[in-house]
Amino acid sequence: MLGGGLGDASARLVLLQGVSLLRPEDAVLEAMLEGWARQQRGGRRLQPKTIEDRRRVVERFGEFTNAYPWQWTASDLDDWMTHLIGVARRAESTIRSYQGAIRMFCDYVTSPHYQWPAECEERFGTHPVQICHEWNTAAHLVECEGRPGRRPMTRAELQLFFDYADDQVERAVRLGRKGALAAYRNATVFKVMYGWGCRCTETSRLDTFDFHAAAPELGEFGSLHVRYGKRTKGSPWRRRTTLSVMPWAVEAVADYVMNVRPRYAGAESGAALWLTERGGRLQPREIEDRFASYRDALGLDKDLVPHCLRHSHVTHQIEDGADPAFVPRQVGHRYASTTALYTGVSGDFMNTMMRRMLDRALGPDPVR
Repeated sequence: MLGGGLGDASARLVLLQGVSLLRPEDAVLEAMLEGWARQQRGGRRLQPKTIEDRRRVVERFGEFTNAYPWQWTASDLDDWMTHLIGVARRAESTIRSYQGAIRMFCDYVTSPHYQWPAECEERFGTHPVQICHEWNTAAHLVECEGRPGRRPMTRAELQLFFDYADDQVERAVRLGRKGALAAYRNATVFKVMYGWGCRCTETSRLDTFDFHAAAPELGEFGSLHVRYGKRTKGSPWRRRTTLSVMPWAVEAVADYVMNVRPRYAGAESGAALWLTERGGRLQPREIEDRFASYRDALGLDKDLVPHCLRHSHVTHQIEDGADPAFVPRQVGHRYASTTALYTGVSGDFMNTMMRRMLDRALGPDPVR
């Protein structure tokens, strides 16, 4: 393996020149993928997982076409998209991410700078072309394209959900089961996700030292430093500080930190806020599974997922009169339009706003 410069991704440096290849097509394809990985690591400083995910997309496309990159055509992409939409039923955001990976790979193997066109022409009598164009790929029009069914939970649903989570603690204690600690942890996890508007991964990666003092009445839990915010376009984790605005949520996490977490194995040696029975860190998948279990036990809408707690935080802050400029900063949105997509205010709220506007317009001295 060579260094991380752009030149290290060129065909002449990835392939062993002057060596007879037993299976030249497979060897050149593997060299292309390796060179592309070097280009992303060295020149663009992308995360290893991002690089690996993109490689898998290219490999899947190659398996679908049963052809090599220097044989691909735009119609091959059309056929794959038809399959993904009609048979595999992939989400629009997934479709676009797949198209983006194929486009970037084609940009790499068609660039004269990396010498793949000349290498393929010499070996196979043809060369790769760009198969992704404006007319056969989807445009990225908005920052967030969540499923239409994904919505904020109503206040009644939240109360029902939190009550059920608390009941699991009491039930485990009453029956003498050792799951009481885990049940208390789970209940607090969901309250933190709603109280501070956190995503699953952000919540999973919280440590005990991420809470800080910001208001005297909230003690050391006045703000939450989210260090693993959602990454975009291969960027590092995005950090933000979310201020505590729900005192009852502060009480819940403070009680957990002081009275429940110390009883877990590994509590003294590790910093993870949410521990498992074996002292490890609670994972996002475990949070999702427990949420689904509670949701299904209550007979709630199947479209509800843990991310809906974040939607609910945004919506209820807006309904409760939080400044529209404050809420996006709380949840780490760069654009107000993204916050708007998260927001699903209730009918009661809309009726109240309408009544207030009408009273102002039709009052004794209306503004004309």
